[in-house]
Amino acid sequence: MPAQPTTLIPPRASADRRAPAATPGGALRRRAADATVWYLRLIAVLNIAAVLSLPFRQEVDEHNNGRLTLHLHRQHAHHSGQFFTPYLATAGLVSAALAIFFVLVMRRRKRAAWLVNVLLSTPVFALYVLALTQHAYRAHVFNWVSAALTGLFVAALLISRREFHAVGDPSNPRLALAVGVGGVALTGGLGTLLVHATNKLPGATLPDEIAYTLLRGVSVGPLADHVTAVHAPRWTDIVINVLLAAAFCLVLYAGFRSPRGRRLLGPEDEARLRTLLDRHGARDSLGYFALRRDKAAIFSPTGKAAVTYRVVGGVSLASGDPIGDPEAWPGAIDAWLTEARQHAWTPAVMGASEEAGTIYARHGLDALELGDEAIVDIGDFTLEGRAMRVVRQAHNRVRRAGYTVRVRRHEDIPADEMSLLIDRADHWRDGTTERGFSMALGRLGDPADGRCVMLECRDADDVPRALLSFVPWGEQGLSLDLMRRDRDAENGLMEFMVVELLLKAPDLAVDRVSLNFAMFRSVFERGSRLGAGPVLRLWHATLTFFSRWWQIESLYRANAKYRPIWEPRYLLFARSSDIPRIGLASARAEGFLTVPWGT
Repeated sequence: MPAQPTTLIPPRASADRRAPAATPGGALRRRAADATVWYLRLIAVLNIAAVLSLPFRQEVDEHNNGRLTLHLHRQHAHHSGQFFTPYLATAGLVSAALAIFFVLVMRRRKRAAWLVNVLLSTPVFALYVLALTQHAYRAHVFNWVSAALTGLFVAALLISRREFHAVGDPSNPRLALAVGVGGVALTGGLGTLLVHATNKLPGATLPDEIAYTLLRGVSVGPLADHVTAVHAPRWTDIVINVLLAAAFCLVLYAGFRSPRGRRLLGPEDEARLRTLLDRHGARDSLGYFALRRDKAAIFSPTGKAAVTYRVVGGVSLASGDPIGDPEAWPGAIDAWLTEARQHAWTPAVMGASEEAGTIYARHGLDALELGDEAIVDIGDFTLEGRAMRVVRQAHNRVRRAGYTVRVRRHEDIPADEMSLLIDRADHWRDGTTERGFSMALGRLGDPADGRCVMLECRDADDVPRALLSFVPWGEQGLSLDLMRRDRDAENGLMEFMVVELLLKAPDLAVDRVSLNFAMFRSVFERGSRLGAGPVLRLWHATLTFFSRWWQIESLYRANAKYRPIWEPRYLLFARSSDIPRIGLASARAEGFLTVPWGT
């Protein structure tokens, strides 16, 4: 089923956890690293449950090391005693946010997160050991459990030290400090105003209100009750805790974000890629799109192959197949995955062919079939026959209306005419965003792209009405890059232009043309057939529904009319849980989703 992840070849190892050697020590380190993540998950759940649970608010006192100790009162005073909680268990949303964030970044093996946890948990464990020498703490089993859990966490951190190798952005500390100062000032100010407005006791000073607000930011327990001049409603406590937790989350993001991947395709790398395309460009119809200048390239040790990618939202997003000699693909893929691990980027590939998907699968990636690319073999194309009647009629109708098509290489178009075509293309674009990443070049009229092919369509009055641009696919192929039309022009204009190209392709020494990509094509093709199962029919109905807005089915129908060869394309990923994140990154890269903070 297209909707289910399909492993092309059983992965040898998870791409983000591959070890240089499968040693017993390495396995122990990986298990210890996983244990730290599970501990933090448990603490996050307990903190959130504590905040939401009113009974938990019973008697929480401040511990002498700045943490919290749980003070449980029993019916008789001689049974009372001092309790402390495991590392990061503070009954507050700030601690919950910290634990959740640590789960995310330590799962991605970030070195800074490991170091911060060591610096925080080791002194806490030492204080707990010291506290257990005192009778008030030693008398209760709960304290031994808390100390043991904290000690095991510290031990797991030390054992797994070599597992945390991902680096952060060098600018993170400065950014985190700025966000922290601004965030605490803003949320603390709002919290103080809220405390001032809802305080039930008279006579509180501004320092009292500020102290209460900051303590409430740490915990919703009775920690802030030590400020006796303030007594605010329960909802005020929770709002303050949520505000400061949100500010703390922003600080955590600023402090532990991955490097932005600002390196783009430079002239030297572009020249190397063009050399590889000259030798091996006929292998992949998407190969020329590797020359987008918002991508970066990483080469195999031999320099005979490269993976091109762009970092979007912490996802290292490659597209198409590796460029170059297939025998050197593994070296380029290894280099790309190694860089992704070093920076805690999530590796993903959009639009890989089955051949490349098989190689990627050997490096630990799974595959999900996205859809199919429509490829027309010029030798087999004909307008004759009943199956081509609709296309033939559309072509004849537009031709009778006086429309003509001129086909030229970009290098043969004079500069003034190219400027006019670029202006028309911008005018006809739907919206202000230039869309495309994996199957679009993102530029028109660049002198370096002289071998691209332009189709210019004019009406009977010689007015430009539409254009198509194709990039080279080796020496004898073309791949669709840009499709623009005047919306007031004749219906069927695109079909007319595509047919004109296919009929004139032999004059350009072109024997194959790659058209649009049809997402989930097999679902539309098989979902309406007799005997389709209930799951397939449901998936077909769902895609048909969303096609009202996203034109999923219409793209398939528009391609199918040319009777093409369908070549499957795959999304490759390391973990199934990464797919939503990869989907967002893909939408941003393709221009369908924009965010104010960029990449």
